[in-house]
Amino acid sequence: MIEVRFFATLREGRGKIARVPAEEASAANDILRRFDIPEEEVSILLINGFHSKPGDPVKDGDVVSLFPPVGGG
Repeated sequence: MIEVRFFATLREGRGKIARVPAEEASAANDILRRFDIPEEEVSILLINGFHSKPGDPVKDGDVVSLFPPVGGG
């Protein structure tokens, strides 16, 4: 199982945490597609705490964290 953690606006309609069977995702972009998240809506993508790219592989036991662009002043 792959644990997916959503942050800020990416939680809307998805909750904080979801789980995806490992056989249903071979790369992080498979997870983005599964949750209808365009790549441009993800500013930071972490796999097991390391900065990653959408095409990077994922495997059973991984934790994928997704952060949207953050604005502030």
